[in-house]
Amino acid sequence: MDILLLALGLAALLGGGELLVSGAVTLAQRFRVPPMVIGLTLVGFGTSAPELFTSLNAALTGRPGIAVGNVVGSNIANILLIVGLSALLAPIAVDRARLSRDAGWLFAATAGGLALAALPVVGRLPAACLVLGLAAFLITTVRSGASTVAEAPAPAGARAVPAALRFTAGLALTLAGAVLLVDGATGLARAFGVSEAVIGLTLVAVGTSLPELVTSLLAARRGHGEVALGNVIGSNIFNLLGILGITALVSPLPVDPQIARFDVWIMAGATLLLVLFARTGRRIARTEGAALLALYAAYLWALA
Repeated sequence: MDILLLALGLAALLGGGELLVSGAVTLAQRFRVPPMVIGLTLVGFGTSAPELFTSLNAALTGRPGIAVGNVVGSNIANILLIVGLSALLAPIAVDRARLSRDAGWLFAATAGGLALAALPVVGRLPAACLVLGLAAFLITTVRSGASTVAEAPAPAGARAVPAALRFTAGLALTLAGAVLLVDGATGLARAFGVSEAVIGLTLVAVGTSLPELVTSLLAARRGHGEVALGNVIGSNIFNLLGILGITALVSPLPVDPQIARFDVWIMAGATLLLVLFARTGRRIARTEGAALLALYAAYLWALA
């Protein structure tokens, strides 16, 4: 049964990812919004919904190791695995002006995550600060996108309603696929006696990051690398500010000492490396994608 859930989840993710990317890019064209902004908001936050549902469920059912590990592990996988694979498929072009703005938010969110990891419990007051930070990020991003709306005319045939329907259907499929896949993967992991923290950092984190993986790879294959990069940056900001914040508001989260000592620092190092790669040569090259993948393999080996 667990293997069947894995297969069904992957199939739903693949189909949903195709619809999600095509709908989001068409909406960006129709409303003359830069694809990077769409990647940061609709695609980035939409594909982070599995992480939110998973962390909330884990916190409410007394499994804080999975809740926190899911956030940290997803951010690590988003950068090292997803950006690495996307760059291997096709070098990712980078808009350095937008990167400079969004990297500041990503660094701020990551610094907040490091600070909270030093606490024994993430309580409701710091959680509220995280959610307010997310609101500020959203407002800034939307205003920035609105200022560039007039840069180019909307292309002929870019119809909003069919695109919105494709986006909605794609999001629903990716969410359903993530739930099926995570259920199957978690069942298999528990059969082998793996700890909750490691499950959260690996199987659950990668499972809930599969919507980002599928949509980023499809975006890269279609020549929309800026959507892939915006998707990862937006998802990582939302994971730290939104998912961690909302989950801790609902139920304060104890922080696993292993995560505080090791994994949050891997997340911070991966974030710094992503921005450094993106700022060199105005793209993330295939060799840099390979380096990110090698680092992810090393991280998984260290957890084993």
